[in-house]
Amino acid sequence: MGKYFGTDGIRGAFGGDLINPEFAYRLGSAMGRYLARLETGLPLNAVIGRDTRLSGPELVDALIQGLNRHQVCVRDLGVVPTPSIAQVLLEQHADLGIAVTASHNPASDNGIKLFDVNGHKFSDEEEALIESLVDDESPAPADRAIAKAYPLDGAAFYINYMRSLMDQNCMCGWKVVLDLANGATCQTTPAVFARWGAELVLVGDEPNGARINCGVGSEYPQLLGQAVLEHRANLGIAHDGDGDRLVVCDETGAVVDGDILLGLLAVYELRAGTLRNDTLVATIQSNLGLDHAVRDAGGKVERVDVGDRNVARRMREIDANVGGESSGHIIFSDFATTGDGLLAATKLIELMLQTGKLLSELRQEIRLFPQATLNLRVAQKKPLDGLATLSGVVAAVEKGFGEDGRVLVRYSGTEPKLRLLVEGKDEVQVQVALGRLEQAVRSDLNVLDS
Repeated sequence: MGKYFGTDGIRGAFGGDLINPEFAYRLGSAMGRYLARLETGLPLNAVIGRDTRLSGPELVDALIQGLNRHQVCVRDLGVVPTPSIAQVLLEQHADLGIAVTASHNPASDNGIKLFDVNGHKFSDEEEALIESLVDDESPAPADRAIAKAYPLDGAAFYINYMRSLMDQNCMCGWKVVLDLANGATCQTTPAVFARWGAELVLVGDEPNGARINCGVGSEYPQLLGQAVLEHRANLGIAHDGDGDRLVVCDETGAVVDGDILLGLLAVYELRAGTLRNDTLVATIQSNLGLDHAVRDAGGKVERVDVGDRNVARRMREIDANVGGESSGHIIFSDFATTGDGLLAATKLIELMLQTGKLLSELRQEIRLFPQATLNLRVAQKKPLDGLATLSGVVAAVEKGFGEDGRVLVRYSGTEPKLRLLVEGKDEVQVQVALGRLEQAVRSDLNVLDS
């Protein structure tokens, strides 16, 4: 967590200290200075896109004005899913990609995500440098020049690429519910599925910007499940506001856990011999049952800190080609550099077509462990390694579990909360362990509420 950057870009309420045109201009100018450090001798280029939020155009203009100050040529992709920005960046050989989006946050928020010349999210070190450049920027002039950018149909690039991944009309006879969160995928995802011949039922397909993520999308899967049952659909698919996440319901209307999706995709890649280094990359949040399922299939799971950019970075380091988070960010590095909800849905549908199985059948192949969680609001975030009682209880619980359970204790990155997670094969043992951990925390810290 930096001064401005969180786990996935910069995000906050529009009009607040961070997300406003003044800050966007300074960030754009700072990014122009950052790109100038490349010293390629060639013209500098950036691509920028946004989701449907009403505040998006104003922020896009301010960012472009800041970039223009340093003679950066900008191509404006319009309303597009975030993963398409990384894709177009590579196709256009641009130096920078910018997504103006607050992902699954409410319409009152907005944010900014950055992609480097390789279509990757910036590292902590690079973000720290960018923050220092922003702090060195002078306030935006009152008479800023009109934003100069060249329109480019980023949605068309993305739609054509995604359509090419499966045969035309391969989904004839399928009925699919698509919940588009009133966001960036309202044009793209339906266009792709229509090419594949699926009959579509659309939810959250009003991209007017005022209701993005409002009771729809990946944060509200119960609506998706109800629509699947009502329309007797084969599948339900929900995106978040910028389209980099996937939430799925099977034909019974039941939500499929994100770790089950990861497990299915990894296990079948293993069986096909296409999971590189026999390794799936996941985060510390993923269920321990995922490790056991992949291990039983002959592979292994490597874990990293929460955040899809951490997953992507580790995938590059060990040459893995599948990774993701239980929240629905899934990365297939043979096809994209970042998490992509539509791409993940495509790989799942391919699996269903190949096996001829319903999703309700496939999901039974991955068994997750019972899990218990608790969030405790604390007065002070004292270093965890200095909490003697808690450390002792964690060690005792982990010893009792052996390889059949685990404990995760971490502070929230954005709130004054301590998060506890316990997993194990026996649900009673898990609940008892969580109770012991809570008592230990209350012994070591001033807990305000839970």
